[in-house]
Amino acid sequence: MKKIYYGILSTAQIVPRFVEGIKKSRAGQVAAIASRSLAKAEQMASELAIPKAYGSYEELCKDEEIDIIYVATYNKGHYEAAKMALKHRKHVLVEKPFTLQAAQAKELFELAEKNNCFLMEAQKSVFLPISLQVKEAIKKNKIGQVYWVQAVTTYPSVDHISWFHSLEAGGGTLHGSGSYPIQYMQFLLDQPVEESSGCVTRKAGATDDQVNLALKFQNQTLANVFISVKLDIPSKMTIYGEKGRIEIPYFWKTKEATIYYEDGCCEPLTGEFESEFIFEVEHVNECLQKQLRESPVMTKQLTIDTVSLVERLYGKWLEKEEQA
Repeated sequence: MKKIYYGILSTAQIVPRFVEGIKKSRAGQVAAIASRSLAKAEQMASELAIPKAYGSYEELCKDEEIDIIYVATYNKGHYEAAKMALKHRKHVLVEKPFTLQAAQAKELFELAEKNNCFLMEAQKSVFLPISLQVKEAIKKNKIGQVYWVQAVTTYPSVDHISWFHSLEAGGGTLHGSGSYPIQYMQFLLDQPVEESSGCVTRKAGATDDQVNLALKFQNQTLANVFISVKLDIPSKMTIYGEKGRIEIPYFWKTKEATIYYEDGCCEPLTGEFESEFIFEVEHVNECLQKQLRESPVMTKQLTIDTVSLVERLYGKWLEKEEQA
């Protein structure tokens, strides 16, 4: 089996867990890590047993051993970092949110196509064993027609994210966590979002600390997405059908879910794993081994549609604030 060599662009908090996923995959291998600070790169390389460390992102992109670069910078930095990697003809996996603007997302996919590179938004949730089981249960009509989906995501502490409160940096609840439920719902239902609206709580000039979205899918299923850093309540997604419901606690990293039937019976679903990132990594490795340039799961269209939706909502909220 051909090895797939990864370059890690950033020393962000998520990096150690993602590197663990690469190491537990069958074909993945970490070749190098980069930071704008060589000392930071060397420290994390030592901690994670990564062979090479670079003090600039461009040095990483020039490394001929690397097949694919994983971009995990702060949100606003995704676009420039991914663009640099693609210009060096590297395959690229970009953390959520893919970009802050739809025009940027389209530009990156056009550049990837031009340079014959694979490009995908990192969305681990859709590759989890539980996610596949839930999708199969819906497909098999276990809860009948789905009428409503509700997602609740809360993060009571974001102080460790230095740029979270900066709108310019791409901070805020919708930028930070919106991709998870919006894309997860589309994946489970196999339906695009047809209509969207929402409201936020935020101080003038600051990022949103709560967001509440209303979605309508093409098949007429309705959905609600609530994200907050103000509350400490259980996070879960609930899928309501005419014959029951499916509850998925912490759906973006879950090992379990439960199907509740209208007769009072329930069916537990389980999917154990050592790393929540391994399934995403295995998918990327398989795409590269098959020489695919687009993921058949996390598609270009799904990413661009989500970035467009989020950008449009932020635009409305900012316009309303300016008019106030």
